[in-house]
Amino acid sequence: MVEAPAPLTWRDLAGIELERLKRGNRSRVKALGELGVAHLGDLLTYYPRRYLDRSREATVGELKVGEDATVLATVERVRAIPGRNRRARVEVQVSDREGARLSCVFFNQPWRAKQLREDMQAVLYGRLEVFRGGLQMTNPVVDLVGDRTGGIFAVYPLSAKASITTWEIADMVGEALRRCDQRGIADPVPPDLLADHDLCGRHEALRLVHGPESFADVTRGRNRLVFDELLRMQVVLVGRKRLRERSGAGIAHEVDAELLEGFRRRLPFALTAAQSRTVEEILADLAQPWPMHRLLQGEVGSGKTVVALMAMLAVVCSGGQAALMAPTEVLAEQHYLGLSELLRSLDGAGVRAAGRAGRLALGDPAMQLELLTGRTRATSRERILGGLASGDIPMVVGTHALISEGVAFESLGLAVVDEQHRFGVEQRAALRAHGAGGGLPDVLVMTATPIPRTAAMTVYGDLDVSRLDELPAGRAGVTTAAVTESLQQPAVWERLRTEVGAGRQAYVVCPLIEESDKVEAAGAEATYEELRAGELAGLSVGLLHGRLPASAREPRMAAFRRGELDVLVATTVIEVGVDVANATVMVILGADRFGIAQLHQLRGRVGRGSQPGWCFLVAENPSPPAQARLQALVDSSDGFELSEVDLDLRGEGTLMDSRQTGRSDLKLASLRRDRDWIPRARRAAESICDAGGPDSLLADEIALLLSDADIDYFDKS
Repeated sequence: MVEAPAPLTWRDLAGIELERLKRGNRSRVKALGELGVAHLGDLLTYYPRRYLDRSREATVGELKVGEDATVLATVERVRAIPGRNRRARVEVQVSDREGARLSCVFFNQPWRAKQLREDMQAVLYGRLEVFRGGLQMTNPVVDLVGDRTGGIFAVYPLSAKASITTWEIADMVGEALRRCDQRGIADPVPPDLLADHDLCGRHEALRLVHGPESFADVTRGRNRLVFDELLRMQVVLVGRKRLRERSGAGIAHEVDAELLEGFRRRLPFALTAAQSRTVEEILADLAQPWPMHRLLQGEVGSGKTVVALMAMLAVVCSGGQAALMAPTEVLAEQHYLGLSELLRSLDGAGVRAAGRAGRLALGDPAMQLELLTGRTRATSRERILGGLASGDIPMVVGTHALISEGVAFESLGLAVVDEQHRFGVEQRAALRAHGAGGGLPDVLVMTATPIPRTAAMTVYGDLDVSRLDELPAGRAGVTTAAVTESLQQPAVWERLRTEVGAGRQAYVVCPLIEESDKVEAAGAEATYEELRAGELAGLSVGLLHGRLPASAREPRMAAFRRGELDVLVATTVIEVGVDVANATVMVILGADRFGIAQLHQLRGRVGRGSQPGWCFLVAENPSPPAQARLQALVDSSDGFELSEVDLDLRGEGTLMDSRQTGRSDLKLASLRRDRDWIPRARRAAESICDAGGPDSLLADEIALLLSDADIDYFDKS
């Protein structure tokens, strides 16, 4: 009896060249290569970007002027028109099934004259306009679909450089799937997991996505393939987390609960319930023999700093050292001042700790805190480096100077990294490498930019997450207004002058330092001069931006803190770390040029005291996407809610490496569209890892599809 051949694994598919397909002629193979499709596995995961239902496609008459729309049309006439300064254009006239006509004009795309020919059918996607009395689309996206009949058909992403049509890709995919029918495609997901989530098999899912008979087929196939992509990533993240927990390579700190309770009682304010909960989570981590990896998310002003200090004190009084690394000198200096003030309030507390030969106590002179940045003087730097190396300096705040050459710790037990997205992966890993006795230090990552739950579960899936989701009592809140017309602006400056007249202070934020012909935004230098002579005449106005030398920057910031300046005109250097409770007005010029997260950060600089704050988002003629961002800020002050809106509006970017923007590394899954599937994939990954890890089929697939660099990036992050 002949044994049936084993199903095709993903590694098998990756080893089959496209030339083995009957429809894989040389020109098609070359064109697919330009699209990044090199083998059968690539071809089967080259997913359609949209689907058309030929029985229901829109006609030209149904399109609305000013809106983006898709229409299936037949090419009637193509005309290439040469122009000056390389402004050649191609004019194409098309008609729909009812005979209604539409003009399309393509600028600087002369190849369209060869691509589009009479009687050819094409799907056009663009914004409908009226030009010289007729309907027109300018530079629409074009998909050639041929004369295929039937209901729903897939439209594949194409490139101008790749000489291949969407129906040619569909033909090759169809043949590939038929060739796989005899052996079938191996499925690495256990049947019970598929049943739990009502998912079809992988082979069926690929058929449904590439050749659906209904949109329900598309959804069913897509759900399964999305689950696969998310599951692979989550198995890596959960596996790394479990390995770290089992390795015992961390430092188990003897947390002195009595000492920390004494610190809590002597604070000049009461901790919020969220702060207390988070402190307990962190202290529990510190007591474990594996290294802590915890992400602390909190709104601007939610009290992350005091939580970090309690963690640092717990480690120091257990005999270790603690370092807090911030991305900018302004933020590092602000942390240093804030922590120093909290520590000074404990002088004479008399609460002693058993660590470090029993000599440290809250308020003890030996429990010193130092600041190390690029501007630290040579003599102070030498003293601090010696103290860190000997262990005589238990706590330090700094910038990337903490990981520069010559910096060594005697026993680093905790690394706190603030605003971690501003540091490179290698920088964070370098700080982590200073652990004592071969043990990895605990890591607490802080961010004031709330991250959507689904994104945190994916990008930071191997971190435990704590959320400070409430603000301290007594905050009066901030009223936000979008100012999009010149006639509204006088009211902004009137409110600012009213607040200053009542003894309070204000910020004016500009997106650029200098005037630029390329970007229509007022520079801080020019705006500073204009405001001093105009709307803010008679007020004490200061200027702060990143190009100022440190010797000028800090005195100005200190003067603003002391109330000697009424208004601070600044760039986004004040985005994080600037804490002046008396500031109640934030005017953001060119607000349409900022993202939601940055606007929310800037808004968090005001309303930090008992007086209500005002934030004015000033933008002249913002685009529709910018209007949506500004309106989101007006509608909500909840950073976590805004992070979800931001994800919907902006997209998720890449996940696997250091690229922060652009397309997602996931071929099909989306953190926006598939947010419900991420926790399901997470739970499935946990069940797989807790049952002994992935089987050989899934493990091999992960090794094939996630590179060593991807996995290494997860680990270092």
